[in-house]
Amino acid sequence: MLIITSNISILDDEIEISAIRAQGAGGQNVNKVSSAIHLRFDINNSSLPEVYKERLLNLRDKRLSKEGVLIIKAQKFRTQEKNRENALERLQEIVKAVTVVQKVRRPTRPTKSSQKKRLDSKTIRGKTKALRRSVFE
Repeated sequence: MLIITSNISILDDEIEISAIRAQGAGGQNVNKVSSAIHLRFDINNSSLPEVYKERLLNLRDKRLSKEGVLIIKAQKFRTQEKNRENALERLQEIVKAVTVVQKVRRPTRPTKSSQKKRLDSKTIRGKTKALRRSVFE
């Protein structure tokens, strides 16, 4: 069981983990050992609350397929166990990020003094430029 928060968790049977061969240079064992991990998490068929499912499906993430399956590939480490832990941690971070509700931003207005300062600086700058003009205009 993968624990996200105190009241949200994902069951092990909802996460599909398979071992694959890692990409890139790897030396002698590169064609023999399957040390990379493919983690597949079907959001629609999970036990997560509907609110979090919707937020996950609305993410603009290249790891999310059209069918609503989150695919995480972990190949950072040389051992399968560490890659499995890394994939589960990354899944946990993604779901945890969705549980946080963003604060609504209220646009601020400029203060009276800042408006006055801005206008004063504009008039001073305009006077400076006016003094640079030729006298014959």
